[in-house]
Formats: sequence, structure tokens, C-alpha cells
Amino acid sequence: MHQLVIWSSLASMILFSLPGFAFDQAQNADAAESKAAVLEKKAAAGGSKAPPTGAQIITKPETQAVDPAGNEPLDEAITCLARTIYWEARGEDSASMEAVANVVMNRLGQKHFPNRICDVVREGSEQGSCQFSWWCDGHTDEAEDEKSYEKAKEIARKALNRQLVDRTRGALYFHHGKATTSWSAEYIKTVEIGEFSFYKPHNGVAK
Repeated sequence: MHQLVIWSSLASMILFSLPGFAFDQAQNADAAESKAAVLEKKAAAGGSKAPPTGAQIITKPETQAVDPAGNEPLDEAITCLARTIYWEARGEDSASMEAVANVVMNRLGQKHFPNRICDVVREGSEQGSCQFSWWCDGHTDEAEDEKSYEKAKEIARKALNRQLVDRTRGALYFHHGKATTSWSAEYIKTVEIGEFSFYKPHNGVAK
């Protein structure tokens, strides 16, 4: 009987804590998305690449509250960047995942690329030829591996906070080592990281 009372009390505590937890998570997600929109706009405008300070910084709890189940619509910066990192480099090492984030961020502010992360990663799909293959490969876009997606979101957070070193040396393009490409000969290979090769235009300006 004593054990029953204890379990009943614990169940009640959990039950009553859930609404508060959900409210906190919603607040964290809103904060992360608002900060990300500002940082995305600054990145697209070019200029200073100094990291944000104080309240401008996206925190880890805020980021992890965004798209917790990996199935939200692709309509804001953190989700679009994290899904791209997840699907392009899931299962690879941290350096490879960070390098994919570098490419997306490098495209922001480039004259011939969109100025929103979601538009960058979805570019070309209307012509049936995607810039990032995961977007139009016909498979689900939902992130199914919780741990890998948490890692991808953390890297997305650091990318938006400008806390990542550009491992790609300014690359705007990449491909997996096993891929056969017709375009890579037109560009300068900047570096190989893990299973990926990274490239940039000869004059530094995207076509």
C-alpha cells in the first residue's frame, strides 16, 4: 500500500509538471527561432562576422526545443540547417557535419544564392535538380535518429552563432567521395574532410 501511494504521488508530480515543461519548451523554441532569424539576416547581409554576444546568442536548451520530434515544417533557419546537416552527413564525424553547415552559411550573402537558409537548401527543386540532394530524393525529410538530430541541431546553433571555424576554406559546393559529378572540374577543390570533397569558384563568385 505504501509503495502504491509513492507511485501515485510520483505520477501526479509528473502529470502536473508536463504543462509547465511544455510551456518552457515552447518559450525556448520561440526564442531560438527569433534569434536565428536575426542572425540569419546578419549573415546574409555580409559585413562583420563577429559572433553575437549576450542575449543575442542562441543557447543549447533553446535550440534543442526546436523541432523536437524532427517532423516540423521546413520553414525556419534552425530546422532547415539542422535537417541539411543531418541528411547530408548523418553517421559521419563532427568535422564533416560542421563542414556541411559551413557550406550553407557560406552561401548566405553570396549574390547568386538566396538570403534565407531554407531557400538555400531548397534551391533548384523547382527545376528537378536540387542543390542539396536530400531535399528532392523522394524519401522522407523527417529526422528519425534522435541522437544524430540533436547533434545536427547543436552544430546548426554554433553555425548561426558564428562559433564554427570554416573547415571548408570558403567552399560553396561539396559532394560525397563516392559521387560522380560533372561540375567539380569547373571549381577549385579547397579541402577533403572525411568522405566529402569541397569546392569554390575560381574567382570566388558563385555562378
